[in-house]
Amino acid sequence: MARGWESKSVEAQQAEATEQQSEKHPKLSQEEAARRRERENLRLSRQRVLKQIETSRNQRHRQLLQNALADLDEKLEKLES
Repeated sequence: MARGWESKSVEAQQAEATEQQSEKHPKLSQEEAARRRERENLRLSRQRVLKQIETSRNQRHRQLLQNALADLDEKLEKLES
């Protein structure tokens, strides 16, 4: 009998957690969701390029990475506005 109560309690907790999560994150339109994904992809790419700049020893490669970083910053700025 104890197992029945435990499973009902777990089920109630899961339902409550799902409800709270949906309240925190309102549904987004497809455009807004795509824009957020694009922003996150650009942000992650920017982090990767910064890491590569830190470890790069070749000046030409570093310059190429800095150009890529500037391009990513420009794209992020356009998304923000």
